[in-house]
Amino acid sequence: MDTSLELPGVARLMTGPGGLPRYEITTPLAQAQIFLHGAHVARFTPAGQAPLLFLSEKSWFDPAKPIRGGVPVIFPWFGPRQGHPDAPAHGFARLRSWTPESLVQEPDGAVVLTLRLEPDDASRALWGEPADWVLRHRITVAATLTMELEIENRGNAPLRCEEALHTYFHVGDVRQIAVHGLEGAEYYDKADGMRRKRQDGEPIRFTAETDRTYIDTAGACVIDDPALRRRILVEKENSSSTIVWNPWIAKARSMPDFGDDEWPGMVCVETGNVADNALEIAPGARHLTRTVLRTEPR
Repeated sequence: MDTSLELPGVARLMTGPGGLPRYEITTPLAQAQIFLHGAHVARFTPAGQAPLLFLSEKSWFDPAKPIRGGVPVIFPWFGPRQGHPDAPAHGFARLRSWTPESLVQEPDGAVVLTLRLEPDDASRALWGEPADWVLRHRITVAATLTMELEIENRGNAPLRCEEALHTYFHVGDVRQIAVHGLEGAEYYDKADGMRRKRQDGEPIRFTAETDRTYIDTAGACVIDDPALRRRILVEKENSSSTIVWNPWIAKARSMPDFGDDEWPGMVCVETGNVADNALEIAPGARHLTRTVLRTEPR
């Protein structure tokens, strides 16, 4: 394990569960854990607050499997790959070991870690079309959590892909929260056979399994959490899709890497470009999706 990219007393690379390397970042502003496996932000806790992210106690920490919770990086497809039933769900980026590219501390105390992923024989075997690309994940740990996912097309043909930052938020009780910002938006309802529907004029509330892909949604969302007496703001740029998910009772029990009784304490509100909003990146071009996660008192 190469520990050359560290910040003494602030950010160190150490061995985590399952032998997976991870960065431990501790500042007066926040604490975070970021795994090289999947460029995965597993934990983020602003100073003096409850954790922002949910991480399942049943999660596998296995080089061949995704981490359950935190912020998985979804690329280059979302969900199953059409016509390829054996391909890994949500792509391969969350299953690969990323390379640390830079680590700096800004004058204001924020820590910025950049991780890089490039094609190799294994990724080409799964997704052979694009000849050359680079994926970068820039993670800024401050009083807020900022994530910037950049896709660079180094090939000679357009690069078509989907992407998402599959954020699991820690909430007091999903049955009490409301998600604002998607009123009136159209979505695909995976819990109802992928039927296309339209959100009414009310915020989203949770009474059953919820798995929705909202399209053409560029605005911010707010998770209103009365149990933890806070609001979580999910701001984003260059993202046209928002995915909202909670497995509820039966689905939670069917997932071996998710605790049977953990579902009330989490909700996913994901920033991405998927389905109707899939990307096409011209040769030599880059696309950068940014999300900023912050909390405020309720």
